[in-house]
Amino acid sequence: MYRAADDRYEKMQYKRCGKSGLMLPLVSLGLWHNFGDNGNFDNMKDMCHTAFDHGITQFDLANNYGPEPGAAERNFGKILKEDFLPYRDEMIITTKAGYTMWDGPYGDWGSRKYLMASLDQSLKRMGLEYVDIFYHHRMDPNTPLEETMEALAQIVRSGKALYVGLSNYDGPTLERAEKILSELHVPFVINQNRYNIFDRKIEENGLKETAARLEKGIICFSPLAQGVLTDRYLDGVPADSRVRTDGRFLKEAALDQEKMEKVRKLNAVAARRGQTLAEMALAWILKDGIVTSVLIGASRPAQILDNIKAIDHLTFSEEELQEIDKICLGFE
Repeated sequence: MYRAADDRYEKMQYKRCGKSGLMLPLVSLGLWHNFGDNGNFDNMKDMCHTAFDHGITQFDLANNYGPEPGAAERNFGKILKEDFLPYRDEMIITTKAGYTMWDGPYGDWGSRKYLMASLDQSLKRMGLEYVDIFYHHRMDPNTPLEETMEALAQIVRSGKALYVGLSNYDGPTLERAEKILSELHVPFVINQNRYNIFDRKIEENGLKETAARLEKGIICFSPLAQGVLTDRYLDGVPADSRVRTDGRFLKEAALDQEKMEKVRKLNAVAARRGQTLAEMALAWILKDGIVTSVLIGASRPAQILDNIKAIDHLTFSEEELQEIDKICLGFE
């Protein structure tokens, strides 16, 4: 029988999510990869144990995480039932709907029917009565924003989610959605978007600035650019890497000579800071206090332990920041 480490809360830092009462760990565990039916179940359990034992209380899922879609929620539900039910009230469990989940016109995007049906399915797969945060996973260009936001409001009123979030929204749409949700008295607390040293779209599209101004949290996925911002590919592409074994997300073409030269220069900056490249990349996201948490993925427990070390050194000198920008963006 699993028993959580007694000192787990001494190993993590927590940050208030926007102006809400919700505290989140600076590092959270994402189940986008390695929790599908092609994964090893014992390894999944070990990763969840390691995360929780080191103060990671937030576990992030979506209806379509797999493969196959729904598999990550189903496998996580088994882990919950076997090991974590005594700790449910210490956990932040999140899921989402917005991408294609089932055939036909009702299994995609942001209609009231899809969101509410999808959450019911997610709760059943995980064996839960509620999730802590339910996200709309992407902007819908066709469904009225009012309909999507009212569906989120109804989900909270029903007790099936405690808070709501928005994922992959831009700044202007976030501002419109926030106004609607505020009028509906919905606890909208967080945005989830891709963000890393190489991908800064949330700065370019106004999301980061808007979230800070509206006092909403931000949690970032792909903080290591699918593994590019690690030492994994410095000397070539390993045979057992995700590029070789699962090319759905990271293609070998992304590891071209120009990109890898930037990675090597960033690695040198990290070494001077006394960090690994992955630690520095995570610290860079958290450096200014606007981002609430970073979502790490992992294929083994050791990666989780390595990534948590990022919180030990979050401060950057102005010279370091300028050097990182020069490497990535060509700024002088």
